[in-house]
Formats: sequence, structure tokens, C-alpha cells
Amino acid sequence: MAAGSTRVLEADEWQQRRDRHVARVDAWLEPHLDRRRRGEPHPVEDFLFTYYSFRPTALRRWHPGFGVVLTGGHDYAEVRGYAVQSGGATVTRDHLRLLQPRVKATGSLLRATRDRQPSFGCFGLHEWAMVHGAAADEVRHAGWPLRLGGAGTDAVVEEHRITCSHFDAYRFFTASARPMNTLRPGADDRAELEQPACLHAGMDLYKHAYRLCPLVPSELVADCFELARDIRVLDMRASPYDLSGLGYRPVPIETAEGKQEYVAGQREFVQRAAPLRRRLIEECARLLAS
Repeated sequence: MAAGSTRVLEADEWQQRRDRHVARVDAWLEPHLDRRRRGEPHPVEDFLFTYYSFRPTALRRWHPGFGVVLTGGHDYAEVRGYAVQSGGATVTRDHLRLLQPRVKATGSLLRATRDRQPSFGCFGLHEWAMVHGAAADEVRHAGWPLRLGGAGTDAVVEEHRITCSHFDAYRFFTASARPMNTLRPGADDRAELEQPACLHAGMDLYKHAYRLCPLVPSELVADCFELARDIRVLDMRASPYDLSGLGYRPVPIETAEGKQEYVAGQREFVQRAAPLRRRLIEECARLLAS
């Protein structure tokens, strides 16, 4: 959609899009909500709902994006950022202005990440550094055993060069592991360090997308969620935890074969993330031009 243009969606068209989105998202939400009701946490499947702040109900809500009028969209009268008039519901220009600093910052970070050479030497050691030197009951997923035990896990961390470039992973390193990292990522230098092969940078496309809601289409948010969900599987298969009881075959990054498998997974996700990152960058440019 060109900057400044407005598109009108008739009720049957936008309701079909909404229903497809809800059906797609419910396939992810319902197992999570069932586990939450039973009090059964899942270290892989629940991550996107516990680590990220977007509530399940918010992910389920469909948005067409800024510049679209939903004919007869009276259900959106109480949705933040919308105005409902005789012609239908649409995200307001005032809401776009309110979120403009976020749009600008997001676009800048995404462009910087896109333009940086991918680095394939981290081998997922961030999850190992998060448990280095920790007691068994202090690790993040204490309900699951460490595949190599505490001493074996610590040895892997100490024998490798740790090169984590992502602040939101690095900040969870244990105190003993933090000095081992060759970088010191901070909350304010993401644009100088984030790179496209980082699994967390790929998962964070979901965060960038939902933080732009309701300015961007929900289909894009769901595409980013799906990518993040798949990345999380590799993230935890390569972690020090033994999740074979959940059906996850380990990627033993302490071995040469495991490292090769991990890098192959990284390369695949770099390819899958690139078009989503591009779409988010294009959305940011469109919104700023509007």
C-alpha cells in the first residue's frame, strides 16, 4: 500500500481474513492455554508467551494495518488506536503519531541488523552460559536435567569462546559466565551489535512486529510468531537441557557434528528471516512516510 493511501475492505473480505488469522493463531494458543490451566509449563512451546509481553488475546486480535478502513467494523470501537465512523473502523493518524518514535527506532535497528554480516560462531552457547556455575535448583528450567550434568556443562562453557551479541540473552548469563563473553552488549547498543544469524535476533522479529500493532497487518505478526516458534526449537535442542522426554533430539554443540548441525539451522533461519525483516522495514518506511 502506497504511503498516504487508504484502502477500504468490505465486511465479507476483512471478516474472512480475520477468521483465517484466528484459526491459525488458535492452533498455537489452545495448547498453551490448556497447559497453563493445568499448571504444566513447557520450556519450548511456552517461551513466546512468557518471555514476550504480547498477551494471547492480543495475538488473536486481527488488525489490517494503518491505512485500511473496515466497513462496518463496529467491533473495533473499544480497541485502542481505532476510530469508528459511518464509513467503518480504521487506525487513527493520532495513534500513528503516538507510535512514530517506536516505528523510527524499529526501522533503524532492523536495517542495521540486515546490513551486518551474519556470524555463525556462537553455537548457541548463550543457553549454556545462563546455567554456568548455578546450583541445580537455580537454573531457568529446573524441571529438566542438564544433559552433561553441572560439571560437564560448566566445562563446555569454559572450553569455548563465547561471542553472544544479543543483550536480552547476555543479561541472563550467570555472574561467573558474563566475563567470559567477548562482547558486552547493552540495552542501548543493539544497532551496533545485532546480526542476522543470531537466533534471538530472528525470534525478536516477532517482538518488533507486535510492538507495531495495530499499525501493521496481523498476518505479518503471525508470520513472525511462526518463525520465532521454529527458532525456539533449535535454541532449546542446542541448549544444555535434556528435553528428549518431550521429543526433542539434542543438537550436541560440544561436538564437531553438533556445531555443523547448529550452523546449518542458523543458515536456514537467516534465509527465512530475511523476507520478514524486509517486510517490517518496508512497513516502517510506509508508516513514517504517512
